[in-house]
Amino acid sequence: MKDTCPCGRIAALQACCARYIGTGVPAPDAESLMRSRYTAFVRGDTAHLLATWHAGTRPASIELDDGVKWLGLEVKRHTPVDATHAEVEFVARSRAKGRGQRLHERSRFVREDGHWFYVDGDILT
Repeated sequence: MKDTCPCGRIAALQACCARYIGTGVPAPDAESLMRSRYTAFVRGDTAHLLATWHAGTRPASIELDDGVKWLGLEVKRHTPVDATHAEVEFVARSRAKGRGQRLHERSRFVREDGHWFYVDGDILT
């Protein structure tokens, strides 16, 4: 499919993550937000990454490594904890300087004022 969304869902980018990136439209759940954040990493969209990071843990700025090529995302688990908290476990694969990398993380999300935000995460092995 032309312009398939990088997040791994079998959908066109515009019908998937792009509808949440820079539009003000909130992701309906933590998994959709996490997928849109992965897509933002792929596209180098630091504005979306910062806008969807909880104010309590958000850095002042983000610098992405232009040498990283994102190769794929696998969501292993989406666990709603309650109406305003959720966890998403995922594996994101990338390549930097010719070496394959794998990021396995359990991320925590919170919902405030109808919007989900990334809070933090634990790196898993």
